[in-house]
Amino acid sequence: MKKLLCAVAAAAAFVGANISTASAEGEKFILVSHAPDSDSWWNTIKNAMALAGEQVGAEVEYRNPPTGDIGDMARIISQAAASNPDGIITTLADPDVLRGPIEDAVAKGIPVIIINSGTPEQAAEVGALMYIGQPEYDAGLAAGMRAKRDGVGSFLCVNHVVSNPVVGERCRGFADGLGVDLGKSMIDSGQDPAEIKNKVKAYLSANPSTEAVLTLGPTSAGPTIEALKENGMAGSLYFGTFDLGTEIVKGIKDGTIKWGIDQQPFLQAYMPVIILANYQRFGVLPGNNINSGPGFVTKEALEKVEKYAGEYR
Repeated sequence: MKKLLCAVAAAAAFVGANISTASAEGEKFILVSHAPDSDSWWNTIKNAMALAGEQVGAEVEYRNPPTGDIGDMARIISQAAASNPDGIITTLADPDVLRGPIEDAVAKGIPVIIINSGTPEQAAEVGALMYIGQPEYDAGLAAGMRAKRDGVGSFLCVNHVVSNPVVGERCRGFADGLGVDLGKSMIDSGQDPAEIKNKVKAYLSANPSTEAVLTLGPTSAGPTIEALKENGMAGSLYFGTFDLGTEIVKGIKDGTIKWGIDQQPFLQAYMPVIILANYQRFGVLPGNNINSGPGFVTKEALEKVEKYAGEYR
């Protein structure tokens, strides 16, 4: 246990870097995400990848488009493949844009695992070994059904990554779970905190009958918390969010947020490194895709989540 805790502490040093590397003798695996530098949710991905690399003795590297541009991400995948790593771990944020470079990597004989974005079916279509993540529509559907049971009939979905069509599936699933048309309930909030806060306040002012708000991660959750505090709706408006983070955990704890959907990003980065290492060394591979979520985190189950929020949860 002491050795594991030391490894955990060492892994934390990798949080702030745009390109994180844990060097060791052995295989080299590159993880490419669609996340902009500003999205702190991916710190858990970086930490989990670094920890797994250290434990199996592999070199791991994190790469991403600084602004979240999917076209830039496609180029990064091609560059990663050109370096001939022993495996590529990547999100499938936009299959139309990313299909080509991923299929090219597979054609070169580079094992690929899809994580986080996309679906198991889409992962198979591009030739990936498997998919590890949370089926976004299914997670949104489960959240919507939960909210419906709680008496919700209308909502605002605060989408801070409209450019990523997969994430929008969360909003569509939530609407279907409620049994309502998504229509104009989803707004393009952008990623600037002040802009998100003002857009949420403006929407709720123009649509006072809105019964719930759904955010899609820490980027939009934090400013939405501030918006509800400023307009006096914190704790009274039904508020659910995807993902976890320091501010989200605080919101759950103080009653501003009803629940957070945990897709366990730790597993999304940790498991691919472990799986690829064993695949390269022994030719073994799990027979099924791995669903890392959804799981609902409420006020009653916060102790360990709060301890590691933003780091490993």
